[in-house]
Amino acid sequence: MNKEIDFETNLIISYGKFEIFLLDLKNYKNIYHEEFKFREDTENLDFNLLSEFLENNIFKIEKLAGNFVNNINVVIENKSILISNIAIKKKNYSGEVTNVILESMLTDIKDLFIESYNQHKLIHMVINKYKIDGVSYHSLQNEIINDEICLEVKLISIPNLILIQIERILKNFQIQVINYLEKNYVKNFFQDEELDISIKVNNLLNGLNKNEVKITTKSKKKQGFFEKFFQLFS
Repeated sequence: MNKEIDFETNLIISYGKFEIFLLDLKNYKNIYHEEFKFREDTENLDFNLLSEFLENNIFKIEKLAGNFVNNINVVIENKSILISNIAIKKKNYSGEVTNVILESMLTDIKDLFIESYNQHKLIHMVINKYKIDGVSYHSLQNEIINDEICLEVKLISIPNLILIQIERILKNFQIQVINYLEKNYVKNFFQDEELDISIKVNNLLNGLNKNEVKITTKSKKKQGFFEKFFQLFS
């Protein structure tokens, strides 16, 4: 039997269509792709159709992978997704802009968001701009010295209620969601590149967007809210 790490399963839930991919990580290509199109008359997701779609495909994927599907990435397109843009300014008494200062600022933004939108799950946190002395940067260079820094951050979240329903269905197949991604964010980051969405998802999850902060709520070590910064200092 193949090891599960050799494969990555991606479920795409979008307007009028479900898709599922099995990505072969060794050869970096999809060895399974199935889609189901349906007529969407309401803004509500039809969870019965989703359950049927998974029922028709999970066993086929497991047979190809030679292992059970235990984990899955879910990419969502939904009208209930909330996109927020927040700016924060902070005095920098040490003079040098460091990861410690950035993490403190991002934690403040995260806490403010959770306080204001506690019925949503934060799935993307992306630094759009760094502002230093009134000058905007899209990436932060090494050894910047300044006594004040401003961050402009995009937050993408989805209502917990939707995620609970998705996870309830997947639990019937003993599958756990390990990552949520927003479909338009994935699509817009790559713009015109003709790649399968499963390849795009894998690239983003492995840190292709240097300004996206990977968030974790569980950790065996005391590493704070953020697991790491994706090469914030380029």
